[in-house]
Amino acid sequence: MAVERVHLVSLGCPKNRVDSEVMVGQLREGPFELVDDPADAQVIVVNTCSFIQPATEESIDTVLQLAQLKRSGSARKLVVTGCMVQRYGKTLEDELPEVDHFLGTGEYHHLAEVLTRPDAPRSLVDTPRYLHDDRTPRVNSWLPHSAYLKISEGCDHTCTFCIIPQLRGKMRSRPVDSLVAEARRLADGGVVELNLVSQDSTAYGRDLGDGSDLGRLLRALAKVDGIRWIRLHYAYPIGLPESLLRAIAEEEKVVKYLDMPLQHASGRILKAMRRGVTRAGQERILERVRRFVPDIAIRTTFIVGFPGETDADFQELEDFVREQRFDRVGGFTYFQEEGTPAADLPGQVEERVKDARQKALMKTQERISKERNRGLVGRVLPVLVDGPSKESELLLSGRLSTQAPDVDGVVYLQNPADDVRAGQIRPVRIRRASTHDLVGEIVAGG
Repeated sequence: MAVERVHLVSLGCPKNRVDSEVMVGQLREGPFELVDDPADAQVIVVNTCSFIQPATEESIDTVLQLAQLKRSGSARKLVVTGCMVQRYGKTLEDELPEVDHFLGTGEYHHLAEVLTRPDAPRSLVDTPRYLHDDRTPRVNSWLPHSAYLKISEGCDHTCTFCIIPQLRGKMRSRPVDSLVAEARRLADGGVVELNLVSQDSTAYGRDLGDGSDLGRLLRALAKVDGIRWIRLHYAYPIGLPESLLRAIAEEEKVVKYLDMPLQHASGRILKAMRRGVTRAGQERILERVRRFVPDIAIRTTFIVGFPGETDADFQELEDFVREQRFDRVGGFTYFQEEGTPAADLPGQVEERVKDARQKALMKTQERISKERNRGLVGRVLPVLVDGPSKESELLLSGRLSTQAPDVDGVVYLQNPADDVRAGQIRPVRIRRASTHDLVGEIVAGG
């Protein structure tokens, strides 16, 4: 069978990136060659995002742009996978006649089969049940020394603003042994940093019925030779197991960092969001986390402009951010997403009001972030070197253990010595600090 050249585009979140890496891994085991330039490809694959309408629009624009290569380039086949396909199903067949095959979020592992079978169906979309394991081929597309590890798939929550359960299905966890085996394989390939991702990390293991939870998983991963840092993302605030907090506090490889989306602070808005918690409840959760791990860095996200949000609700959110002094905050404006319960709620907030509130919230957090970063000046801290900086070829860029890749700030290294390599963890003296980023020097002999 002749080898076909394939170009794959991955849109959306790190969880989607892992799916793309699984597709690449499976293609590499077949009669396919991966190419960087879509103009050189015979097959083009787009793994889409559809979390909110702007993401869907980006996905469609990308598909239409790449479809032009079927007319002007060497591409003969276009395949669309992922969340947009899961969301809109067979309706896309008429709307995107340029596309040869559609695969939902539970069928992307059939990509190689679809490309090699002359009689393959045009659409494969069903209830998402698939979950890759340690035996599934996967090619890490992130930094050579850093990788995402998807610990579960799906979500059982019913937040009124979120369509993810419709796109990803019910919560299903991967067994601890499978995750450890995949972590070993990644470590053997040079990975030193694992970023654990899922739709709801807090719920990990509850569906397995064997006593597995986040604490047990983290301690097992910490035993993998070669892995230096393990970081947890997307931890729903309710139900954080004590075993998790103890593992963060006690395991050297588990970094003192917790990504815990809170979404709001007003009890009225939290109830409308169906978050199952009040402001006081969130304060108790945060106090408990900090009691177990006093020096923990907490990253969170908030939605402003949710239906019915008043000036008083927003002021309560701002006060909450000032009081809690989070290390990292992402602030997003609410999007009236079709198909979610919140889209039909009364009291939709004007766009100009949403934008003004988002800017005000982030300005409040920027002051806090700058103060926290300035408190690091003069300290010597371990930094994971990522490689040449995007800002200047004369600088290297790295991250503290409390800086997750792609979402938090970086540390610029002013004195890159000849023996400094990406993937090393080196002691760095912090010299300057801005709102998000730091500047430092590698300590001689470190």
